[in-house]
Amino acid sequence: MAVPKRKKSRSNTRHRRSQWKATAPNLIACPQCREPKLPHTACTNCGTYNRRQVIPQD
Repeated sequence: MAVPKRKKSRSNTRHRRSQWKATAPNLIACPQCREPKLPHTACTNCGTYNRRQVIPQD
């Protein structure tokens, strides 16, 4: 099994980890109420998906 011969320095470790960026979610406008929502999910505001009511609104 391979074992490193030397300890990785903090700067090298942080330099490597600097590429781990979180990306912002892609939001689209709901066709019914125009609220931003995640694609391929039901709208949390009006409860529609694919122009059909899937979550009952009170």
